[in-house]
Amino acid sequence: MNDQAALTLREEGDGVAWLVLDRPGSRVNLLDSAVLARLDSLLGEVEEVARAGRIRALVVCSGKDGSFIAGADVTEFTAIESAAQATAAASEAQRIFRRLELLPVPTLAAIDGACLGGGTELILACGHRLATERPETKIGLPEVRLGIIPGFGGTTRLPRLIGLRAALDLILTGKTVSASRARRIGLVDEAVPVAALHERARAVALDAAETGSRPRRRRSVADRLLDRTAPGQMLVLRQARKKVLDETGGHYPAPLAAIDVIRRSLGKPLDRAFEIEAAAVGRLIVGDVAQNLIHVFMLMEAAKKAAPPVEPAAVSSVVVLGAGVMGGGIAQLLAANDIGVRLKDIRAEALSQGLQHARKLFDRAVQRRRIEPRDAGRRMALIAPTLESTGFGQADAVIEAVVERMDVKTSVLRETESRVRAGCVIASNTSALSITQMQASLDRPADFCGMHFFNPVHRMPLVEVIRGGASGDRAIATVFALARRLGKTPIVVNDAPGFLVNRILGPYLNEAGWMLADGGSVEAIDAALVTFGMPMGPLRLLDEVGLDVARHAGRVLYEAFGERLRPATPLDALQTSGLLGRKGGAGFYRYEGDEAKGVNEEVYRLAGVTRDGGLRPERIRDRAVLPMINEAARLLEEGVVRGPGDVDLGMITGTGFPPFRGGLLRHADAVGLPRVVEKLEALRDEHGPRFEPAPLLRERARTGLGFYD
Repeated sequence: MNDQAALTLREEGDGVAWLVLDRPGSRVNLLDSAVLARLDSLLGEVEEVARAGRIRALVVCSGKDGSFIAGADVTEFTAIESAAQATAAASEAQRIFRRLELLPVPTLAAIDGACLGGGTELILACGHRLATERPETKIGLPEVRLGIIPGFGGTTRLPRLIGLRAALDLILTGKTVSASRARRIGLVDEAVPVAALHERARAVALDAAETGSRPRRRRSVADRLLDRTAPGQMLVLRQARKKVLDETGGHYPAPLAAIDVIRRSLGKPLDRAFEIEAAAVGRLIVGDVAQNLIHVFMLMEAAKKAAPPVEPAAVSSVVVLGAGVMGGGIAQLLAANDIGVRLKDIRAEALSQGLQHARKLFDRAVQRRRIEPRDAGRRMALIAPTLESTGFGQADAVIEAVVERMDVKTSVLRETESRVRAGCVIASNTSALSITQMQASLDRPADFCGMHFFNPVHRMPLVEVIRGGASGDRAIATVFALARRLGKTPIVVNDAPGFLVNRILGPYLNEAGWMLADGGSVEAIDAALVTFGMPMGPLRLLDEVGLDVARHAGRVLYEAFGERLRPATPLDALQTSGLLGRKGGAGFYRYEGDEAKGVNEEVYRLAGVTRDGGLRPERIRDRAVLPMINEAARLLEEGVVRGPGDVDLGMITGTGFPPFRGGLLRHADAVGLPRVVEKLEALRDEHGPRFEPAPLLRERARTGLGFYD
């Protein structure tokens, strides 16, 4: 990359100079070491022309429409070999931004589009900040999601600008704020229309040069007491620390480090605070958690480019077959992204349920200020319910989400194919049934593939794009592009029982049943896996999935793989109990609405088990996690996915496998595959052949290779 072209200085003869970032050949601007060095050089030029009286103000802006600075170049993080190296790099960026801050002329950041990480730290070094009102303009410091803290001055400057509580809310979560929210908290001075940004930036810059004024924010009494007094600050920091520990279990050191840096920096000169900040970045970035989170980030970036190299079909209109909660959720997601939807069902009550679910999701987004009421109404109107198979000829794609029965799906798909135009892509939202088998009933099988959403659709980030035996690249590319447009992470999976996530989850959930049979309690089994880092335990997850749905998926896996996936006796015994899990009000837990209200003690009697409390937490974790590693090895042997990265990304985005561990197979590599095999063999000798190590796992352990080697 030409770093000189990425950053240019332009004078327009009116006293305002424009520092323009425009990274060649890239949709976004990133701050790498070359760009920072170029910035340092140009700041020297600004100092010279300012002293000569040629300029009176400096505006920093982007040459890219709708994109300011997306942050630092994370690929450079992977080359860091020591804490000292990371600390030095952070200190150098701090020095350059401090130089910007100390320029002899007023400085202003004109922000249009995403302003993240190092970009936000750069604007904090400017004296004035304007941001456009477009939806794409989001400002934030996402560093904690990479296991580090803002290290270019952001952890130090943000609390001093907007107050301690508002700063902690951004730094500890990594969330972004809109231009209007940024204005309310004092992060930017004005939110302006896109078309007015350039002229308004010029006017504000010249006014600042004329008057020497700086923006002043009025603070409430609560702000002054909590953010500006020592007792208030200590109270806020203690509460923040408690909240972080409650939410993360202490697995993520970066938020705690940010609190510590802010505490130690209070009242100190900027230069000393920067030293504390840079040293913390150095310690964090070489740690296991940061390295694992950076690994996950790189997997996410690679996944964006994993579609087949063909042009996807444009999609502006979609038919969703099957309403209810799943169909309604898919329809709402499409409409929320400005895609017209025809929602088809054979029952009026199902259509009503699907529309109610979609409306509830839009209402919730309005309540959380993620969308304006007018926009919610407009997008809800994009969903057209129908009981008839009419109007399908205009559709660019069809997503089938009817009941999980092969005979029903094939019948619906055959009829649908006859009503859509040639080239219309059809996808089945199946969780377990064979895409290849469905294709056998179609005249245009190349236009058909799987598109497996996870429940709840609006929250779960993963979409499995399933390639059947006859699926064409165009169909896969189209569904992949559609998933990305919907804000999801698509992973291409070859057709196989359980696909990726359910295939690996099967042994995990089933083993929870076997542990119940061995005297484990519901609380102990779930608590051991939550402590490991899972968002919920396996028995609670069964309740969330639905015991009826889980039984169906379990039977598919048992029929495909035989004895090693025979349903656990207690889970089999619950089959006729009528328990459905959360949606039915009771499963392994009892529920009031969406909230669990304690273990359902009746489940022990129904499952025919007793509790003896003899299973230790580490034993529970081994019995639950090692079978997932083993099944993933088999899945790789069969070529269901491209490699271990797809497994890890799928498990993180589809099941919440703890990102701080880097994914299932990166965790296995950290444990050591010889140790994994040793533990599996011990469990096999005690509990039977379901723990027999997979051939690929044995071979890698024997040769000393990890999954990623």
